[in-house]
Order: sequence, then structure tokens, then C-alpha cells
Amino acid sequence: MYWFIVLLAFLLAGIKTEKPKKYQKVSVIIPAYNEEDTVSKVVEVVNKVSFVDEIIVVNDGSSDNTEAEATKAGAIVINHETNKGKGEALNTGFKEAECDIIAFIDADIYNLTSKKVEAMIRPILEGKAEITKTKFARESGRVTELTAKPLLNFFFPEISFEQPLSGQFAARKEVLKKINFEMDYGVDVGIVIDADVLGISIMEVDIGAIQHDMSPLADLNIMANEVVRTIISRANKYGRVTMIDDIGYYIRMAIVGLSLVILGLFIIFFVKFVPLVLAVIISIIGMIIAIYYIIRVIVKSIVMFRKTPKGSLIRSFIKIHFPMIISIIILLLMISTFIGAAHFENGVISVEPNSRNLIIYADDSPRENSITARGPFTIDTAIENESDQIRMPEDAMMTLGIKVNDTMVIDGKAYTINSTRPGDQDIIRLPLDAKKELNVETDAVIQNSRLKEVFEGVGVLHHYESGNITAIEKFTVSSRDKEGCNFEVFIDNESVTTSFGIFRDGSTYDITVNDVVVKSVTCTNHTFSDSEFTYNGHEIKIVFVDRNNTSIKQFVRSEQGNFLNLYIEEV
Repeated sequence: MYWFIVLLAFLLAGIKTEKPKKYQKVSVIIPAYNEEDTVSKVVEVVNKVSFVDEIIVVNDGSSDNTEAEATKAGAIVINHETNKGKGEALNTGFKEAECDIIAFIDADIYNLTSKKVEAMIRPILEGKAEITKTKFARESGRVTELTAKPLLNFFFPEISFEQPLSGQFAARKEVLKKINFEMDYGVDVGIVIDADVLGISIMEVDIGAIQHDMSPLADLNIMANEVVRTIISRANKYGRVTMIDDIGYYIRMAIVGLSLVILGLFIIFFVKFVPLVLAVIISIIGMIIAIYYIIRVIVKSIVMFRKTPKGSLIRSFIKIHFPMIISIIILLLMISTFIGAAHFENGVISVEPNSRNLIIYADDSPRENSITARGPFTIDTAIENESDQIRMPEDAMMTLGIKVNDTMVIDGKAYTINSTRPGDQDIIRLPLDAKKELNVETDAVIQNSRLKEVFEGVGVLHHYESGNITAIEKFTVSSRDKEGCNFEVFIDNESVTTSFGIFRDGSTYDITVNDVVVKSVTCTNHTFSDSEFTYNGHEIKIVFVDRNNTSIKQFVRSEQGNFLNLYIEEV
């Protein structure tokens, strides 16, 4: 019995008990200036929210019955002898509030509901954000659209709230202690900027439509001035003016230097009529300019980071530095390409860059890809036990009009086409006999445009499979594209395969079924003789269509073999 009690004690000790969440008190601050018509209704609505513990109305020097209406509704009222501005009223309420979470709500909202208030505060209670600001549908917003958003986008592009001047906020009190409250209408945007720069999590909450009094144009003018002043002062404080002005200039000059380096390298390798010495001078001058201004950019950026404690400037920095970063990447890619093409032999460094070919098919030939970038391809020796295989990248197969499992016949010897191994990108592996016959050496680099020349005259057996039917076409590789013709094979009224290639005018081409020659067709002015026949009860039809396509696949004529071999497996 004793051991059972001990075991039970250990089990109970091992069970983790979740500590009850500490109760978070909520204060709501309502700044009011001559709002006797609406302040009591706002207080009553807030009072209905179950988790609100304290309601403070800051009467900012009102000359009407705002104080009496707020008191009657059950709020704590703090009076300013004179009108000091919205920011000062919020600051007063913030200092007097004794709760953990503080919400700021305007006193002139006609259609405020408890759900709107809850939506603003609940994300903080649930730990989803440290500050929430609201967005809502309304008729006004002229100051936001014409002043706040353009300036924020210029100096603080990472801030992308729909309504940065919404006026309704909630936050943890300990977080608000880090923020500098403006004394006027700039308080809203000031809180947003400070929260962003200090890395405080802020969430924009949609509370639906609200209705309040439209401000007259004179008040909007004052509000706009105060909002502009706040954004500009914050931009100066946090080094954003420096980022836009000085850093912007340094970045532009760095891009000029990088562009000169790129231009010089391009001339060295690809422009023959410009003297090499001039190209080198351009590159050196560009390098000096680029290094100098990149250093200036780095120094200024460090200074700005120091002005932004705990700041998060990543998005802004990316937007400002993006053009320079792209230029650096382009230059690094060029340099890495040239380094990769460098060869050292007998005390001589030779740099011979090779580029890929951009292939664009303008006709309607049935190809898998009409636009591709291919090559260059490097020749290597076939791996052990693969003396009867040729491994080839997919791009090279597309150029030669072949695919995996096709067969190449080189000097009478058949080689099966296989795909490249992992890590062998752009490498063509050839057996020794094939390399000798094709006259290529190991490590030779072949442009995609030269691939057809290397394999010119090589015979190919190209396979198609459809159900129980296999079609094999025979052709030789031509080094020059010529006008070809499409054809489609139907067996028992079902399409088996489609292909295209070169048929010589006046030549005859044989078709076999199960290795028996059953039909010969003659090409005359790109048209063909009758191509319908029957074999063992199967209706076979070959339709030729001249579409002015070009191809390097030159089909074998009757004297060379069978152009098309069909194999029908009886089910």
C-alpha cells in the first residue's frame, strides 16, 4: 500500500497545472471638448462592456455641459481649465488611469456599440497585439488621404495601415510609457510611428462604420498641419530624412559605379571594336566609384540604425536599397560566370565565357516548350558499365528532337538515350567510341546552336507508345533547319502519334507494320500519295499536313530504311 501512495504522489507532482491568467484591468479614456450631445451615450455604451473597469472622461476646457453629462453617465471626469488639445487630453487620462490596458475612444461617435469597443480591446486581452488601432467606414478622411498617407509612404514605407489617423486606440499601459504623446491632433500618427520604429506589435482592427460630426475646413487645416509636423519631426528623429536624402544620393552614385563596372566587363568580353584598355579603365573607374559610395551608404545606414533603438527598418531599407542590391547581384553573377569560365594552364589564365541560347519558336510546331534557354553543354565520358548509353540533358534532347529511351546509331553502333544523373546539369556523357566518331573531346563546351553540327548525320530511332501500339520513326540529324511537314497516324480511327520532320521532294518513304513493309508514300511538292491501308483488319491512315514548319529531323528514304515502323500488339 505504501508504494502505491508514493507512486501516486510522483504522478500528481508530474502533472503540470496551468497558472490562472492574471486579471487584466481595462481603462477607457474619452477626451471630450464641447461634446454634451454625445458624451453620455458613449460612456453608457462603454459601461456595458463587461471587462471595462474604469471610464475616464477628460473634459478639455469645454464651455458646455460636457462635464455634467459625463458625470451623470457614471464616468470619472478630469477637467482641463482651458482647451489644451486632444494629445494633452489623452496624456492626462493615461497618467490618471490605474489599469493594465488603456483604450482611447472619441466622445463624438453617434453609433458606438459595445461590440465595437470589445473588438478594439479583445486582441490585447488575448495577447495578439500590444497596441490596436481601428479602421472603419466613414465619409471623411481627407487629411488621411491627402497628407498622412503620402508622407508616411515616403518616410515610413513599411507603415501601410488603411487609416493611420483613426483616433481610436487601445494599448498596454507599460507599452504606452515608451511612446511620446503629441499634444495635438498629431497624437494618433505619432503613436503609430513610435510603435513601428520601436518594434511594438500593432494591429489594425475593423470595427465597421461609425458616424460623427464632420470637421469644418478650418479645423481640418489645423489637423493637417499638426499631422504633417508630427510625421516630419519623427522622420528627423529617426533618421528617415537622412535615409531619403543622403543615403538616396549615395545609392544612386553607387549604382552608377556598379553600372560602369558591368559595362566595362561586357565590353571586355563581347564588344570587339572597343579597345581593351578603354574597357579596363571604365571598369576600374566604376569599381572606385562603387566602393566609395557603398561604404558611404553602409556608414549612413549604421548611423540611422543607432537612431532607431530596437527598430525594425527591414522593409524600408529593402525599398530604399533595392536598386543598389539588384545591381550588386547582377555584377556578382557576371563575375561568377567569368570565374567559372576561367582555365589555368602552363602559367596562363584563359577566361572564355559561354552563354546559354534563348530558343523561341515562332511557328506552330507541336513542341513541348516554345521558349527555352539552353546550354552550353559540356562533354564528359560515359560512366562505368554504360558503354551503350548516352546521357543527355533534357534541353539538349529538345534541340535534337529526341527523348529518353530513343536510340542513336553512331558509326553503326546503337546507343540508348538516357537522362542526366543528379548533379550533371548541362553535361552530355558519351562513350569513348561515340566521342571519337563525333570528334569531340572531354570537357569540350558546346553551344546549343552547335549541337546539331556535332550530331549531324547521326541516325535516330524515335519511339512513341499509345496503349498496345508502338510507333518508331527513323531520321537523321541535320545541322540546318529546313522546311518540314507534320503527320498524324490513326489506327482504327484513333490517333496514335503526331510528329513532324523533313521529307525530300520526289523521294519515297516506306511504312512497316510489325516489320512488314505495307506502304510506300511519295512526296511531291510537299504533298503525299494515298496513305490509307488495312493490316490484319486494322484501318490505318496517315494524314500529312504541310504547315511550313522547320525541323532538323530528316526522315530516312526507302533506300535508307523504313521511315515509320508500327507495332500492333493484338489484345
